[in-house]
Amino acid sequence: MRTSEATISPRPVTFEEVYVTDELDRRPSPASDHRLIKQAIQELAAHMVDGPEAVLPRFVALAMEMAGGVSAGISVATLDASPPIFTWAYLKGSLAAFEGATTPRNDSPCGVTLDKDKPVLTRHSELYYSWIADTKVVLPEVLLVPLHRGTEQLGTLWIVSDELSHFNRAHVAAVTEIAAFVSIALRMHQTEARLSKALVEQGTIAKEMSHRVKNVFSVVDSLIHFGAKRGATGDDVAKSLSGRVRALAVAHGMIRRTFTDESVMVKATELGELARAITRPYAVDQPDAPRVVASGPDVVLGEHAANGIALVLHELATNAAKYGALTRESGRVEITWTVDATNVTLNWREQGGPIVNGTPLSAGFGSLLVRETVERSLSGTLRHVWALEGVEVTLQLPLEKLKI
Repeated sequence: MRTSEATISPRPVTFEEVYVTDELDRRPSPASDHRLIKQAIQELAAHMVDGPEAVLPRFVALAMEMAGGVSAGISVATLDASPPIFTWAYLKGSLAAFEGATTPRNDSPCGVTLDKDKPVLTRHSELYYSWIADTKVVLPEVLLVPLHRGTEQLGTLWIVSDELSHFNRAHVAAVTEIAAFVSIALRMHQTEARLSKALVEQGTIAKEMSHRVKNVFSVVDSLIHFGAKRGATGDDVAKSLSGRVRALAVAHGMIRRTFTDESVMVKATELGELARAITRPYAVDQPDAPRVVASGPDVVLGEHAANGIALVLHELATNAAKYGALTRESGRVEITWTVDATNVTLNWREQGGPIVNGTPLSAGFGSLLVRETVERSLSGTLRHVWALEGVEVTLQLPLEKLKI
């Protein structure tokens, strides 16, 4: 079964010709065998000892047997999907090959059954629903029974007969009675599945947090040792470390779980969001012009790359606020980036600050940290242009490295 649109023909029969539930009242029907129904419920109750998962396949088999069908199954409702769907589960008989297939909620006999909230009988529904006809399946009669727990719609049980005029009210009574019991098992099974998924996700998040905290400690340890190697005093290291740790905190606060085109979960953020977040403390805008502008195409950054770029942007912003364009109200910083097949080229350009008197005679701790991060951590290249109107810094970073 599938949820594709019509590909074979328009509906040659009417809704009323397919939905023939009223015929059940005109068919001969033996008295319900309450002893048989009681035995079926007792057997299902015994299976509950092994958990609700054990009850459901046996329920389908019993329903098919009691109603004399050639196939049966449960269509489990996923009503929060877009669009809402049913998933076929626990299939028995001639349609067992369709286990796990999905069908539409709002254009199907199962959907009609939930809407009516009572048993439904269909005749040759493949003549009305093109997605059934697409599978080349012929369904002379199908008896459908809603499964619900209180007001919550769980799905439907359906039983297929390969003969017309097969089902009667005795079949409906038997299947409906055991369906009421099995609805509890289906609800329990769905609750267990959701709980298991939640526990797995909780464990995954805990592992991620542990990994990220270790990363923070590792980066901070590197910053301390790097500062010590440069002969910085304890006060110097403490002052510079505070801002850098804040930049890392911003980067980590923006890391979120996402999915690649291959549906593999990764932890990532976006370059533009990160650039604007890091420079926000320095971007005290004038009414007519922002002091810091960041623009470029979307670039997804992995956790490692986000840490590195956060440090680089923080150092550039700090230098601009101490010595460069952001020391004056007229100063502006423009951050732009472009993307090609293999690289991201990021440009930091300052204007409106003090006149730049050429290349500095020596590089400070921050400048060395930027170069170390770009060249070693991100495997990129770094270029400075010390123009009179303001410094310009260009980073070229491999796309592959930014995914990490």
